[in-house]
Order: sequence, then structure tokens, then C-alpha cells
Amino acid sequence: MHITLLVPAPFDTVSGGYEYDRRMVAGLRAAGHDVNVLELAGSHPLTDAVATEAARAAWATLPADTCPVIDGLALPAFAALGNELAARGAVGLIHHPTSLETGLAATDQTNLDAIERHLFQRLARAIVTSAPTAEQLACNFGVRRDRIAVVVPGTENVPRSAGSGGAVCHVLSVGTLLPRKGHDVLLRALARLFDLNWHLTIAGAADRDKVHADGLAALAEELEIADRVDFAGEVAGPALEALWQRADLFALATHFEGYGMAVAEALKRGLPVAVTAGGAAGALVPVEGGVVCPPGDMEGLSKAMRRLIFSPTLRRDMAAAAWQAGQALPSWESQCRAFADVLDTK
Repeated sequence: MHITLLVPAPFDTVSGGYEYDRRMVAGLRAAGHDVNVLELAGSHPLTDAVATEAARAAWATLPADTCPVIDGLALPAFAALGNELAARGAVGLIHHPTSLETGLAATDQTNLDAIERHLFQRLARAIVTSAPTAEQLACNFGVRRDRIAVVVPGTENVPRSAGSGGAVCHVLSVGTLLPRKGHDVLLRALARLFDLNWHLTIAGAADRDKVHADGLAALAEELEIADRVDFAGEVAGPALEALWQRADLFALATHFEGYGMAVAEALKRGLPVAVTAGGAAGALVPVEGGVVCPPGDMEGLSKAMRRLIFSPTLRRDMAAAAWQAGQALPSWESQCRAFADVLDTK
């Protein structure tokens, strides 16, 4: 197959969505498919003139025999090209509808919702990364179910987390410093546990929303927990693996996840998890392997984490169940094959 992926620049951005895209591109190429990546300049998904012109120019250069796959983050830039997308049989790779992003102004959310309703229904197929996202598209955006395909992310075979081995419970949260990730909820939940020994590391880029990122640092100071919180910034490769290895507990207070790749990574490493059920994140967690609270439920999350931080025995028991669940998660190889099968039958 000849495939062109259209995605906001830069393609090497550290995030779950971009990691999924890179894995699929690598897997498709390894299987012998011809895959071209077009990186779109400008602001996405709240588009500016640069973004819309980049989308239009990229679309005009597509070879006649290529299958266009548009990452959902870039899709709003194609708002004026709905008929062209339908005529070419474009495929959308929808990690989650961008109109569901937390922290958007009401006008921006309304505009994105209208654009996505318009464009989703003009796609030949929508590839989504979880069953809950498929339900969102079918029930809330009017996409025909026979046009939706679920291809969840894969996982690597990675070493089991060893843990810190000390008296302090090391809590790890992985996610870009955006309102949707709920790091403020997590900070407030942990601040209530002033009588317990814990330390939080948040690994995530701060440049996507600097105002929010600065606000999180200020919140940690206000809550008088700044000396117990590390904002590690964007971390990848061996440095991120080192954080995984010394963690005792994974936590994410997300408001919405299209899948929850960081949660899957925690389970794969045998870490007990404490998360909120935003989107698909909670669906990954086995009952015996972690705790799941409603999105925004700071008090409930705090109470659940109290038990886990207080009891190493409970963490060990949950870690065993998390490890077992993690080993059942699919590989990237199998998911790349599933992705190719969807494109081949669109």
C-alpha cells in the first residue's frame, strides 16, 4: 500500500498519540508498505492561517495512488476540505475528539465540535484507539459504526519495575502538563496525605501550555508540597525507564484519555495504579491491580491513595495483579498488522 500520514509538526513530539503514530509508521514500513509522513506547520487543533494553508498545500501534493491518513489533532485544519476528504476516501486516526479537551474556552469547544461533526462523517474510515472512543464517535458524533475500527496501542516487553526499596513511596505520573491530564487534582489529592511518606514525580512536557504548567508549580508551593514534587519535564528513553523502575505507584488523575498509554505502560511493568476513569483510562485497570475514581474526584482519589501509600503489602498484592494484566496487553507488531488490515479493507 501507499500511505500518507498527515500530522502536526513536529513528528518527534513526546506524547502517547505521537508515539502511536510513530509506531504505526515504523511497523507499516517494516511490513513493506510505502509510508510518507507530512508534517503540518501552524497551530493545531485550534488552527491558525498557517495551519489551514499547510493542510491545503499538503493535500494538493498527495499522489493519486496514496491512502491519506489524517491524525485527529490535524483534522480541524482540513475544515474547508470536507468534500475533498470524502472524494479521496480519507482515513482519520482519532486518538480522541479534540473538542473534548479539558480547559478549552466555550467558543473554541463549540467550534471544534462543529468541525469534527462535519469531518468525521466524511471520512471513509475512522481508526480509533479504544472502544470507548468508538462509542463517542458513534453516539455523540453520528459516525456510522461500520466506518469505525478500533486498533488499540501495543506495548513493548519491558522489565518489571523494581520499586524504590525505601520507606518513601515514590509516585510517578506521566503526562503532558495540560488541563486534561488533571495533575492539579493529583497534587490536591496528595497534599491531604501530609502524614504519609510519599514523593511525586511528574514526567511531562511543560511547553504545550506554559500558563497551566506554571500554575501547577505555583499550586505545589501553595499546598506546601513543593519539596515533595519533582516536575521532571519531557523525559524519554533510558531516563524515563529509570523513573519507571524506581516507582512504587503510578497515578494519573486524567479527565479524558482516548486510551491511556501511560496506564498500559504502568501495568506492563507491574506497577499498581491509581487513576480516574476519564475516557478509556479506567477500563484498562483490573480490580485487583489498582483503584479507579471518577474524574475530578480529588477526595476519593486521596482516600484510595492513602491505603496504597500506607501499605507496602497492599501495593505488592496489587503489583502482582497489575503485572499479570500487563502481560496480556497486545504487542506493537500485532497492532501494526491490525492497522494495515483496516487500511487494506477501507
